[in-house]
Amino acid sequence: MSMEATAKPQQPSLSLPWKTRIILSALAAITDASCRKNGTVNRRILTLVDFRCPPTSKSVNGVATHDVVVDEARNLWFRVFVPTQHAGKNLPVVMFFHGGGFVLLSPDDPPYDAVCRRFARKVPCVVVSVNYRLAPEHRYPAQHDDCFDVLKFLDDEENRSKSLPENANLLRCFLAGDSAGANLAHHVAQRACDFKFQRLKVTGVVAIQPFFGGEERTDSETRLAGTPLVSLKRTDWMWKAFLPEGEGFNRDHPIVNVSGPKAVDLSEIKLPPVMVVVAGFDVLRDWQIRYYEWLKKSGKEVCIFEYPNMCHAFYIFPELPESGQLIDKVKDFIHKISSDVATL
Repeated sequence: MSMEATAKPQQPSLSLPWKTRIILSALAAITDASCRKNGTVNRRILTLVDFRCPPTSKSVNGVATHDVVVDEARNLWFRVFVPTQHAGKNLPVVMFFHGGGFVLLSPDDPPYDAVCRRFARKVPCVVVSVNYRLAPEHRYPAQHDDCFDVLKFLDDEENRSKSLPENANLLRCFLAGDSAGANLAHHVAQRACDFKFQRLKVTGVVAIQPFFGGEERTDSETRLAGTPLVSLKRTDWMWKAFLPEGEGFNRDHPIVNVSGPKAVDLSEIKLPPVMVVVAGFDVLRDWQIRYYEWLKKSGKEVCIFEYPNMCHAFYIFPELPESGQLIDKVKDFIHKISSDVATL
């Protein structure tokens, strides 16, 4: 009698080239050095490594960019990414909110300038990348107000005509973001459901590794300690820097624990379809999966894509095959929702 060996399923492993690991380690070190124990940010340290990408009015790799100021007093502006090879095509608009724990980064930082160019070129779409105010100098709801105000700004026909190309279709507006930006995308979309826009319509949400949390310590938060970029120490610091002072610090605040004990009842809210992206080695993955399950339980249209061998922020590294795969998934999601809207 012969016995066949049963192959054990291959366990996921963090699959990153050495160059990517070094960059992630450097980003974590810079973050730790700039975030002081007293809850403030040493932005002078950040300026030493703060390389900015200016807008390019001439097409670079098929994409031209320009910046638009919404409110100079609060440094609220956005960068527009226009795919120049699709000038005659009706294009969706992707409103993009960058990550950085509500504390760091901006649309003209090289990683976000590069990734928005990829979205604009490959989807294709017109990307509007928002520069919102940062914590702890500006706490919640400053960031969410800024992002929502850009929606209202573009809903004005005069502002739209001066800011966006003629082929940008605001009836197919998607809110997208990674990490803290994905938190913003969800909450701004929820807020948009209760606002009567004249021309703009939010038709979908792309939540890439959203930054959510809670008072509970989840399995992924403890089991994945030591994986690149995100840690309990860093997320706790950022939530304290972000939440309003004087209300008592509690990570079950609905802006943090979106699906927790104080969650908003979505049953009467017409939230647009949501795409959620999760990575196997992201400390935040349990909160992201709970978000997906909460939306599904609430009767919302939602899909989830998991990259089991990746960590937080993997998609900003174009050398990773999974980064290109994710952009293809975003493209498919936007095309599907856009075609559904067109048939209504």
